[in-house]
Amino acid sequence: MFLKLEGKRCLVVGAGKVGEPKILGLIDTGASIHVLALEASDEVKEWARAGKITLELRPFVETDLAGVFLTVVATASRTLNESIYREAQRRGVLCNVVDVPEYCDFYYPAVVRRGDLQIAISTSGQSPSLAQKLRQQIERQFGPGYASWVAELGATRKLVLASDLSPQRKSDLLHSLASRQALEATLIEESTDRESAKEDRRVTV
Repeated sequence: MFLKLEGKRCLVVGAGKVGEPKILGLIDTGASIHVLALEASDEVKEWARAGKITLELRPFVETDLAGVFLTVVATASRTLNESIYREAQRRGVLCNVVDVPEYCDFYYPAVVRRGDLQIAISTSGQSPSLAQKLRQQIERQFGPGYASWVAELGATRKLVLASDLSPQRKSDLLHSLASRQALEATLIEESTDRESAKEDRRVTV
């Protein structure tokens, strides 16, 4: 499940080495991010100074969950983590207690991003290390060229859907555009363009 978090209130409790990457993962979502911690890493403090998050260096209280859509808990206290999870459950707030699968409504996947293409790998919290290894393999399989190809597919799809073609013809055309042959042709064209640009620079010099 991919959640749209833009404009949603998200709370992160904990801002150390465990919490920092979870905060970073939320920053580009457009969410309103509130971070609570007794201490925070230098990076988290810098994000707060830059206005990317709001940061309060104080203990968590139950009312901090009021109006929150999603919370991530990353403290060193198992007792505190469990109590926040229980309160989140009571309030209907989605909760993830990092590295404690039984206290999670959702899991953080390892994600391969190529522009608008996102491929998520999850082991349901059983082995994040395996998920990371699989991510590395998939990154090699799906190179950077997929980003521009997916963007081109999106633009072309709008044109096809707005056309006067029959529904079946539209479906056939969209499937052909998403074929491996179409991808390979696009990547070859991009490679040729890059080589031409390099040659132009050498000639100019």
